[in-house]
Amino acid sequence: MANYREIISRSVISKGKKTFKKDGVIEVSNKPKTVLGCWVINHQFSGIKQDNQVSITGSYDINIWYSYDNDTKTDVVKKTEKYTEIIKMKDIDTEYDNTSVLVRSLSDPKCSDVKIDGNNLNYQVDFTLGLELVGDVKVKVEVLDNLDDYDLIDENTSDVDKKIDEVNENYLEDK
Repeated sequence: MANYREIISRSVISKGKKTFKKDGVIEVSNKPKTVLGCWVINHQFSGIKQDNQVSITGSYDINIWYSYDNDTKTDVVKKTEKYTEIIKMKDIDTEYDNTSVLVRSLSDPKCSDVKIDGNNLNYQVDFTLGLELVGDVKVKVEVLDNLDDYDLIDENTSDVDKKIDEVNENYLEDK
């Protein structure tokens, strides 16, 4: 007679990645002449599950180095950008217990473009996040009672063993 047991384990129930392109504007007091550099630091993010989607909230600091006054002076302008994104997850067919969200940065944010528009610096930041939903899953397995799955080992079952048994150990003494 077979019994059934349930094995409960944590498992990745949905996985995906998304690339983001965020546009922004920083107004500066000095009219920029040349953009000398742009970098993004302090990227922080987290995610929570809401039905079959994940809500990601995050922020990063953008720093743009520029020259002004006919390229005779420079300055760095800093701005903290906050964002919220809703991402629909695939392959979630049932409700899972104790679900948690893991969010990882697959590519760090980088400034891909900066353009001067009067006293404004228009920029674009690109980054990729990886998402995993982890939940409790149950696997039902059959447990067999009194199953003897060991084969009986007969010491004289091979052909070599039979030939060895046929050897006359006293052959030389008989001659």
